[in-house]
Amino acid sequence: MLPLPPYPLPNSIMWTQIDTHISQVTGEKFQSQQRRSVGGGCINQGYAVSNGEITYFVKLNLASQVAMFEAEALGLKEMLATASIRIPQPICWGVAENSSYIVLEWLELGNGNSNTSLRDAPRWEEMGRKLAAMHQASSSQGFGWKINNTIGSTPQINTWTADWTEFYIKHRLGYQFQLARRRGGSFPQQEKLLAAIRELLTHQVQPSLVHGDLWGGNAGCTASGEPVIFDPATYFGDREVDIAMTELFGGFPAAFYKGYNEVFPLDAGYEQRKTLYNLYHILNHFNLFGGGYASQANRMIDQILR
Repeated sequence: MLPLPPYPLPNSIMWTQIDTHISQVTGEKFQSQQRRSVGGGCINQGYAVSNGEITYFVKLNLASQVAMFEAEALGLKEMLATASIRIPQPICWGVAENSSYIVLEWLELGNGNSNTSLRDAPRWEEMGRKLAAMHQASSSQGFGWKINNTIGSTPQINTWTADWTEFYIKHRLGYQFQLARRRGGSFPQQEKLLAAIRELLTHQVQPSLVHGDLWGGNAGCTASGEPVIFDPATYFGDREVDIAMTELFGGFPAAFYKGYNEVFPLDAGYEQRKTLYNLYHILNHFNLFGGGYASQANRMIDQILR
């Protein structure tokens, strides 16, 4: 995995500017007294910021990355509008000093060893049911979204497209292959795969609001036992892209899929399509981190074409 970019060091002026923005948006004066570094993933720096009564989650990156945070906030709002699954409320975002930032509602996640953990089957079933409810939100504009966003820190192109297969070829796999070639990746069967996709994606797809980056690290459970998802790469696409990714890095328990299928059963052929959908994320990991992801991508391409 690549090291974090050389972020500017947070300073008191930056925090004062963020505090002021929070105060303006909430209408309540906020002056942070405690700032604790927490996990921000492999892309951002994360902080729990508190005035002793209220805590917020603040993510920081280079000032040039403010559009990434704006898109994240809009994606969270899009998912919140479905009133389906718990999503952290975005508070504000912008640039302070040499850093971009986003301020989010702080959600206390449950202890992995507690009975409110998503390890317990009823919570996983509830996660599945609520995600299925979110996936029923659709768009009359087709596949894509109102703005481009990011998958990790990679640009994600969301140009509205009427046909899902065309969207997936051009704006998902095709775009990732372009980036991978610039990085020196070699994918001998790339063109054969892209030509075959129309024969592989023959099911009827209605646009669904998807999280877009739904692996285990972007899902959790609050201390009260409520399932929550966060860090989205939102757009309207085939709902199967979310389900496929839940199987990519370790997988979710069977109870999750049971709950999902109770509400919105998956279409026949999903088992054959999921590797094609997860190829997008493996190519993106190659573009972000290099290493053995190119070999993994080529193995997946071979599997798909067989």
